[in-house]
Amino acid sequence: MDAKIKPVRLADVAKAAGVSHGTASNVFSRPEIVREEVRERVRAAAGKLGYGGPDPKGRLLRAGKVNAIGVATAEPLSYFFDDPFARVVMSGISEACDRTGAGIALVSAANEEQLAWNIRSALVDGFIVFCLEGGSRLVELTRERGLPFVALDFGFDDERIAAIGVDDVAGARRAARHLAGLGHRRFAILSLEFDGGGHGPASFERASATVYAGTRDRIAGYLGAITEAGADPASVPIYETQNDKATTHAGLEYFFAAETPPTAILAMSDKVALYALDWLAARGIPVPGDVSVVGFDGVPEGETSEPPLTTIAQPMAEMGRRAVEMILGFDGTIRRETLDVELIVRGSTSAPRG
Repeated sequence: MDAKIKPVRLADVAKAAGVSHGTASNVFSRPEIVREEVRERVRAAAGKLGYGGPDPKGRLLRAGKVNAIGVATAEPLSYFFDDPFARVVMSGISEACDRTGAGIALVSAANEEQLAWNIRSALVDGFIVFCLEGGSRLVELTRERGLPFVALDFGFDDERIAAIGVDDVAGARRAARHLAGLGHRRFAILSLEFDGGGHGPASFERASATVYAGTRDRIAGYLGAITEAGADPASVPIYETQNDKATTHAGLEYFFAAETPPTAILAMSDKVALYALDWLAARGIPVPGDVSVVGFDGVPEGETSEPPLTTIAQPMAEMGRRAVEMILGFDGTIRRETLDVELIVRGSTSAPRG
């Protein structure tokens, strides 16, 4: 049986080069203070022994800071690149990290076991957590590391969790009030998930009791404004989507199979709203002639859709920038910030016909 090969250490290089351990270390970390002939001798010894240099992880850990931020999600890694909301938030995170010279480590996994390993082994100074609905396990794992972390969500009542988010109730209320102000009274809601994995038509009672805070708050905002407008909130059809094309299209088929279809659709994300615009266009249903659509997020794709999307815009890039500042400037204080949203009126909404 072959003997186990020991890794070459810096001490081995120093011995082979006939210099002290400190001098050999300086050749790799501060070469400018070492005479040229000594540098060449140490590097020649390192090359002969197959030594590639000190492990940067050990050096960084000894310093107590690695100057990198982990950005974590329980979604697949593709979420950071495919989801329009995530892309804009990441632009703010990247901008703030570029400004300070900090690195970024993306942390995700296809299953909980792998996610736990990735969180526990990430070489970072803190985490920004994309707390999509159902992200409590993600928060639990990052908290276990004992590093600073910021959740981009207010889905947790625990005041020990630093968070940056928006007032979902107020944003949703503003969207529904806009439509009611135009004269709409026949509404439908394309909802995000209630409690994980489900989709389909939902009763008023089930929608009002949803587990996920963001979904619950947006439904409350929508229905509150609809009630103010004199419409019966219990008569508003609600379809739970998974924030994807298939379930969004299924929801629209459900709405427009009714004897009296809606004239106004409230979509809980711009992603869902954009899928809705495509579905309506493919079936020759004019927007905003026959039906108006309002999204929620403010992603760039909404500006160039056909028609351009009316939406509730979150300050997504600013959320990312502030999260980086919270991590890098962490002083032990837990902060929870609520940022303002904005109603952006574009071409997807107008008064109903007649």
